[in-house]
Amino acid sequence: MDPTTDNAGRSGDPGTARASLEALRAEIAKAVVGQDPAVTGLVVALLCRGHVLLEGVPGVAKTLLVRTLASALELDTKRVQFTPDLMPSDVTGSLVYDTRTAEFSFQPGPVFTNLLLADEINRTPPKTQSSLLEAMEERQVTVDGTPRPLPEPFLVAATQNPVEYEGTYPLPEAQLDRFLLKLTIPLPSRQDEIDVLTRHASGFNPRDLRAAGVRPVAGPADLEAARAAVAKTTVSPEIIAYVVDICRTTRESPSLTLGASPRGATALLATSRAWAWLTGRDYVIPDDVKALALPTLRHRVQLRPEAEMEGVTADSVINAILAHVPVPR
Repeated sequence: MDPTTDNAGRSGDPGTARASLEALRAEIAKAVVGQDPAVTGLVVALLCRGHVLLEGVPGVAKTLLVRTLASALELDTKRVQFTPDLMPSDVTGSLVYDTRTAEFSFQPGPVFTNLLLADEINRTPPKTQSSLLEAMEERQVTVDGTPRPLPEPFLVAATQNPVEYEGTYPLPEAQLDRFLLKLTIPLPSRQDEIDVLTRHASGFNPRDLRAAGVRPVAGPADLEAARAAVAKTTVSPEIIAYVVDICRTTRESPSLTLGASPRGATALLATSRAWAWLTGRDYVIPDDVKALALPTLRHRVQLRPEAEMEGVTADSVINAILAHVPVPR
């Protein structure tokens, strides 16, 4: 069966599921120029049941990227624009008094969906940011003492502007750690920017993705089959030790006040397995770990102020660690 047909999302075969996810990446390219690493990261997060934080300056298609992903998947999606006056109940839902029955009933918030786009999440205060903690970790929302499960699959794709921008509230470490990946969206190259403007000059409307030809090419059955296949991807003891050594070295780095936790090590193992499967292998090699180390760990470490003043970045520290830790043979 052709994985790009409308029935692709209903397949349960692992081989077809991989082809459907490859088609998903191609479908996103119909609306988003370049940004292949970010697209791959979103697919990896879907395979790992993880959440993604997209960081970049305004105007680099962060929101368009997530909207296109939602259009290319047969999944329910909702969007929340985070603002300084947004309340936690605006995200999770609340109890509403029904005058006809004289009783309170629960009105679900936008978090009850498969793919939640949390737009500019760091423009809302920490109180509202924390409303997503339970949803992201436990995949449920508790209101008035009653836990309510979220749909499956469930993915939060949050965008944020760089923290030095005015009107932003840095995400607390506990919430950053809930994100499987932090993907940086760079400014496009000159040729990519020319391609963007050429599309707009030809009538491309980012608010009408259907007109751009974006259509669903994968769905829940593909994700379930792919996740089952990823779970069977072999990881040798040497690779496990390699992941542990990388994360332990971050805790000993003189440039960092906070290194990657065991949760970070578990995340790196999971993303490496997903990437190995996506590239057509049923076993993990050191290059898989290296490929996912930056997006998996960059938001889980914290620089010392003096290192930051010297121009050191989280990425440069992690790259130095990857160059230092012995690679298993």
